[in-house]
Amino acid sequence: MKASDLHVKCLEREGIELIFGVPGEENADFMMSLRNSSIRFVLTRHEQGAAFMAEVYGRLTGNPAGCLGTLGPGATNLITGVADGNMDRAPMLVLTGQAATTRQHKESHQVMDVVDMYEPVTKWAVSVQHPDNIPEMVRKAVRMARGEKPGAVLIELAEDMAKREAGEGCKPMEPRRFRRPAPDDKIMDNAWRLIRAAKHPIIIAGNGTIRKRASKQLRQFCEATGIGVLSTFMAKGAVDRDAEHCLFTIGLQQKDYPSFAIEEADLVITLGYDLVEYPPRLWNPDGDKCIVHLDFLPAEIDIHYHPRVECVGDLAHALWMLNERVARDGPGDHDFSLQRHMRAKMLDDFAVHKDDDTEGCIRPQKALWDVREALGPNDLLLSGVGAHKMWIGRYYQCNEPNSCIIPNGFCSMGLPLPGAIAASLIQKDRKVLGIAGDGDFMMNVQEMETARRLDCDLTMLVWEDGGYGLISWKQENEFGTHTDLSFNNPDWMTLANAFGWQGQYVKNARDLRPALDKALAHKGPSLVVMPVDYRENRLLTKRLGEIEITI
Repeated sequence: MKASDLHVKCLEREGIELIFGVPGEENADFMMSLRNSSIRFVLTRHEQGAAFMAEVYGRLTGNPAGCLGTLGPGATNLITGVADGNMDRAPMLVLTGQAATTRQHKESHQVMDVVDMYEPVTKWAVSVQHPDNIPEMVRKAVRMARGEKPGAVLIELAEDMAKREAGEGCKPMEPRRFRRPAPDDKIMDNAWRLIRAAKHPIIIAGNGTIRKRASKQLRQFCEATGIGVLSTFMAKGAVDRDAEHCLFTIGLQQKDYPSFAIEEADLVITLGYDLVEYPPRLWNPDGDKCIVHLDFLPAEIDIHYHPRVECVGDLAHALWMLNERVARDGPGDHDFSLQRHMRAKMLDDFAVHKDDDTEGCIRPQKALWDVREALGPNDLLLSGVGAHKMWIGRYYQCNEPNSCIIPNGFCSMGLPLPGAIAASLIQKDRKVLGIAGDGDFMMNVQEMETARRLDCDLTMLVWEDGGYGLISWKQENEFGTHTDLSFNNPDWMTLANAFGWQGQYVKNARDLRPALDKALAHKGPSLVVMPVDYRENRLLTKRLGEIEITI
C-alpha cells in the first residue's frame, strides 16, 4: 500500500471526519488518497481559517479534526490557529507536507524545519521517516491529541515519503480507549473534610468542567451543597445560568462583583482550572487562600496557586466521589449570603440596558441582552478577541456547556467566522452566531466565500468601531491616552452582497433584536453589523474599580 493511502486509512480508522485546509504540490499524493476516503475535505481560503475550524470542531466534539497545509508558507500560515487551539485545549491534528527527503539537508526552495517550529505549540510534532511507522504514529497522535489536557499534534509527510510503498501486511492499528485513573480515596477524604468544614467555600470552574460528564457531576454537587460557582471564560455553561449557585463569570482584571465573593471565601475549590485563562495572582494576590485542586493533572507551580490538597485524576469521577460523600455525610454548615447577594447584583446589572433606545450606536450591554434573548439554551455563540470579548465574558451567560466558545488561552484574533463555519457543518440542530469586532472579522474575511460555497447556516454579528478598541482601552487606562489605532472599513452591505450573504446594517438599538431574528431564521450565511458604543468601556472599568458592596 502506498504511504499516503495508508496514512488516510489510519485516519479513517481513528474516526476522523473532517480535514480543513489548503493543499499544495508537496501533499498532492495525500489529497489523491483522501478523494477515495470517507473523510470530508473542506477547502478553505487561508490556512489560519482551517486551523480555527479544526479547533472549534475539537472543542465542540472532544475529538480531533485535521487542518492541512503544505510546506513552508502553508505551515507558517497554520501555526497561529494551531497555537490557539493547543492552548485552549482543543484536540486537533496538524497535517503538513514537506520537501522530498533528498533536499531537506540543504538550502532549498520553501524548505524549513516545520517540526522544530511546531514543538512549542503542540503536544507532539513528528515527521514520518518510514511508511511502516505511519500506523503507530497516527495512533499515538490521536491518543495524545485526545488525552488530558487535549491539544494539537503535528504529523509531517514529505512528498517522496508519501509515494513510497509500506511493507506487506502494514495496516491501521485498532483504536483502544483506556479509563483515566481516579484520585486516591484518602486524598478525596482530605479534600472533603476541608470542604465540609468551610464556612464560605466557593468553586472556580475552569475549561475542564465543560466535559459533559464533569458538568453533570458538578451540577449535582452544587445542588446538594449550595456552593456557588464562578466560571472562567472557557467554562461558561458548566452550571446553568438560572441556578441559584451560578455566580457567573470571573476573568476581568478589574475588581468585579465575583471578586468580593472570592475575597470572603475561606476555601477555594478549583475544578479543571487553567492558569492560562485567569492567573491566580488576580484572585489570590497574597497567596494565602486555602485551595483544593481537582483536575486531570497536578497543579502548575505558581506562588499564588499552592493548593492545600490536590486531587489528581478524572475530573468527573472526582466529583462523583465528592457526591458520594455529600450523600453520606450531608453538605456541612455553610453561609452563602454574600454569594447570593452578588448573584442578585449581577442579575440587576445584566438588565440595566435591556430597554435601551439609543440611535446611531448601540451599547454592548444592550447588544448582548438581545443576543441572549434571540438564542436558545442550546444554541452556540462564538466570540472573537477584542473589547467585545470582555463584554461577552461578563454579560453573556449560558445554560449548557459548550454553548459559548471564547479563545482565552492563546487569545488569537480571527476565530469567530471560521469557527462558525465548522460549527454549522457538524451541529445543524443549533443556531450558530459569531460575534467579532471589525478588526477581528477582517482578519479572516476571505472565509465568507467558504461559508457561501458550503451554504453554511450561520450569522456573524460585527461590532464596528473603526479601530482596535481593546488596545486603545488599555492604553487609556495606563497612560491616559492612546496611539493611533483607527482604520477604515468596507461598505458592509456591498461586502455581504459580493459574497452572496444576507446583510443588515443596524444603527438603532430598537432594531437590533428584529435584525438578529431575521438573520438567525435565514437559511444560509447572514451578516449583521452594528456601530458599537465603546464609550462604555471606560464606564465599565470605573464601575468595577469603585464599587461598594453593602448587604
